[in-house]
Amino acid sequence: MREILGRRRRLRFRRKAKTARQDAAVTFAVEWDWPVLPGVGLAEPAGRAKTSVRGCLRAVSDAVRTEKSGAGRAEKSDTGRAEKSGTGRAEEPGAGGAAGRGAESGDGRTAGRSGGAARTGGAGPVCACPDPECVVPGAHPFDPGLLAATTDERMIRWWWTRRPDAPVLLATGGRAPCAVSLPAPAGARALRELDAMGMRLGPVVATPTRWSIMVAPYGLERLGELLYAKDSVPSSLRFHGEGGYLLLPPSTAGTGQVRWEREPLAGSARPWLPDVEAVVDALVAASTATPGGGSRLAY
Repeated sequence: MREILGRRRRLRFRRKAKTARQDAAVTFAVEWDWPVLPGVGLAEPAGRAKTSVRGCLRAVSDAVRTEKSGAGRAEKSDTGRAEKSGTGRAEEPGAGGAAGRGAESGDGRTAGRSGGAARTGGAGPVCACPDPECVVPGAHPFDPGLLAATTDERMIRWWWTRRPDAPVLLATGGRAPCAVSLPAPAGARALRELDAMGMRLGPVVATPTRWSIMVAPYGLERLGELLYAKDSVPSSLRFHGEGGYLLLPPSTAGTGQVRWEREPLAGSARPWLPDVEAVVDALVAASTATPGGGSRLAY
């Protein structure tokens, strides 16, 4: 009974998590007018099989029976040999006899456990796209493509009904928000510096590797003029503008869970966003501050 109740709880949790992505996508698109689309998502690594609780218990039971019977045969045969030879070496072959025979005879249960651990142990997430060397597993558009991003509620519900696990991607630029991202450790320090400077920020999206400060829409020409006017800009800054995309919570990608470091203000019809020039100016100023005038941020 405990097993059944635990399984039901897990199923409810998964169902809620899947529904949460559809609800979030609808909120972004319908209430905030942000064009979104599903990301490609993650796939199961090769060799990793999905097994039910009952299947696991059956496999363990079979393995125990196999090991007991193998150990019994080994003990009888080895004891007989030990009695004939008069030596005390019966324990040594008997200890590894069952495992050795399981591997030599092609026992699927025994060989599968050891071989599967070698194949999947330490393996990272696998992108569902055809590229085996994808550098952003799960966190990019594939089918549909980026141009399919929409604010149409019916289309969005259809997408996430078919693929409830799909990440939520924002198509940046145009009328949609843009973003400036930087490595996660530098992002945490930068937010502290910007708060100390009195900089007003909007939503901030965080992953285990990068933090993205969302900004008001801008064009490529304006961004080029802004960067050209700077003496130097940290090379690790990335700009998600026209033709780009940004992973939004509550998605999961190869780098891990996506969350709000700074949530949009509750009750607002559409989240307020700072100007890109103000954010870049503040980030550059924080990164070039002298040790006497403040902490220098390494981006």
